[in-house]
Amino acid sequence: MLRRSPRLIAALVVVGVTCVSFQNLPRRGVAEGDVPFVPRPEVARAFTFGFDALVADVYWLQAVQIVGRAIVPSQHAAVLGQLIDVVTTVDPWVDHPYRFAAVWLTDSIASVEKANQILERGIVHHPDDWRNRFHLGFNHFFYLADEATAADVLEEAAAFPDAPVYLSRLVARLRASSGSLETAGAFLLELIQNSPDPYTRAEYEKALDEVETERRARFLDEARERFQERNGRDIRAVEELARGPSPVLRAIPPEPNGWEWTLDADSGRIVSSYYRRRYEPALHASDRQRREEWLGARGRQGS
Repeated sequence: MLRRSPRLIAALVVVGVTCVSFQNLPRRGVAEGDVPFVPRPEVARAFTFGFDALVADVYWLQAVQIVGRAIVPSQHAAVLGQLIDVVTTVDPWVDHPYRFAAVWLTDSIASVEKANQILERGIVHHPDDWRNRFHLGFNHFFYLADEATAADVLEEAAAFPDAPVYLSRLVARLRASSGSLETAGAFLLELIQNSPDPYTRAEYEKALDEVETERRARFLDEARERFQERNGRDIRAVEELARGPSPVLRAIPPEPNGWEWTLDADSGRIVSSYYRRRYEPALHASDRQRREEWLGARGRQGS
């Protein structure tokens, strides 16, 4: 028994800390001042005495209760980030808490960057799971406007055999959005050549057709800029680029699917009448505005 006494004492200490932590759990709605104490991750890890999973569960339960009881969970992103940081530091082999951070740490650039740090830890400890890479790539695209990094991360996720097929098409779209249509096209060609499934190949071939359509649309965009410089006004129809006494184009390049080029009624951009959109990730206007506000604020802080 004497040999086991240090282990027993440590267990009693951990149980005592656990009881105190449970007493601090919010039992009513979460208010602005109702914030639990969260130790630094390295301190929490130093005092687990081998009961890593138990201590991690205590802080995980606190995070879940905050989200479950808060009217607007994102308002508590700071403390949620601290809690999940502790959980994944004390027991990095946990699974869902990594993606929990990605979902709820979205109120600011700082919160998203905290979520990304946690997701990167999840990738290290779960290298065979594509889902943490997916959330990390999404954060880089949707919140941080970093399409190139998002494409790199999602390309890694798409390589896993259990990853959904649409990830590869999303990677190609992100490559095109960041300006590299050649990279997007090469990526899709490689997928077409190496895909044994005819249905999957057909999806990639369709995406490759979209890349070619976007390439021609960008060529028309450049011609449109020259038209504006030359005439002091914008075009009223795409055909104007090859009309008049001094046209900027000898001929309009054909739409790859045999349809027409038109001006989108909402955005005014040159689009294919077949696709009716440009080849880039869709982002709602409100989300785009929020992202621009975040990035603008970060730029002002850095200047």
